[in-house]
Amino acid sequence: MHNSKKSSNFALDFARMSEQNHYIIDLSRLPIGTHVFDIQLDNEFFAGLEKSEILSGEVVAKATLNLREEDYQLNMAVQGTVFVVCDRCLDPMPLEIDDEQEIYSEDEESQELKAKSQRLDLTWLAYEIVSINIPIVHCHQEGECNKQMELLLHDHLCDDLDPEIDN
Repeated sequence: MHNSKKSSNFALDFARMSEQNHYIIDLSRLPIGTHVFDIQLDNEFFAGLEKSEILSGEVVAKATLNLREEDYQLNMAVQGTVFVVCDRCLDPMPLEIDDEQEIYSEDEESQELKAKSQRLDLTWLAYEIVSINIPIVHCHQEGECNKQMELLLHDHLCDDLDPEIDN
């Protein structure tokens, strides 16, 4: 369903946004040791991502980066609420996000780390963790959908099976 042009546009949109945030870490310039970063993904951030299914939200992320000489370990904890479109009634609905992920560099990457002045975009990683926590199907709890839409949907439900289809 996704064509490469849409994907690249999304990546370009995000790349432009990333230039303006303070959470792109140049690992080659960061001293060895443990570093903690607090990241905020807010309504303005989500509004700038035109191709995202997330309409708005308030999410805080805490990134703990343990940078060693040969590799790194990143622990990213995200918590907050995002709003997506309900698949049933098409109204915005809240989703609670609470997750923690660990990311490790690989040995081959670590050799390139020093040579390439590798950058780590913590905002993008926080957004990715939020994204993987959104269920494929998102609907309000029973009885919380838009009442007018529920009535319209109910009017179009098939209560009886067509006997010709069964045969």
